[in-house]
Amino acid sequence: MQPISLIIIFLAIMQSYTIFDFQKNSNTENWTIVDDVVMGGRSSGRFYISDDGYGVFHGNVSLENNGGFSSLRYRFKKISTTPFTKIVLRVKGDGKTFQFRVKTNSTDYYSYISYFNTSSDWKTVEIPLNEMYPAFRGRTLDIPNYSSGAVEEIAFLIGNKKAETFKLEIDSISLK
Repeated sequence: MQPISLIIIFLAIMQSYTIFDFQKNSNTENWTIVDDVVMGGRSSGRFYISDDGYGVFHGNVSLENNGGFSSLRYRFKKISTTPFTKIVLRVKGDGKTFQFRVKTNSTDYYSYISYFNTSSDWKTVEIPLNEMYPAFRGRTLDIPNYSSGAVEEIAFLIGNKKAETFKLEIDSISLK
């Protein structure tokens, strides 16, 4: 095989990187729910793998006791984002707006955030990494948008400043 052919094959492989692809037998050990109960709230989120092999994040957001959010987090070994420009989500929801979040280091106090809308149909959501802005506890920080070369945690969060039930089905999350 010619060296140029190997380069083309390598580039084709590197066009995307799967962070998580849900299946019936997926190991969800590193997926955790973090609700506003950590701050005294009463929201409750749950997560499971459906019979069809999708991740399902669902529950209830409550505004009681200054609450108002539920999140689903996934921590993993640091992944280089250098060759990629977007996060690609394949999701189906209940018409509500969710946040997608990334952290360069899982110990960072802030996340980089982007919002996306859902519908009852499966859709592919592409989020440019450089448009994800830094925030902490609902406040935008005065630091640059995401420009790091790595990611170590991703999360889905719902917190639309209203009491509501929610359901988000997740097929896959990848870098492109």
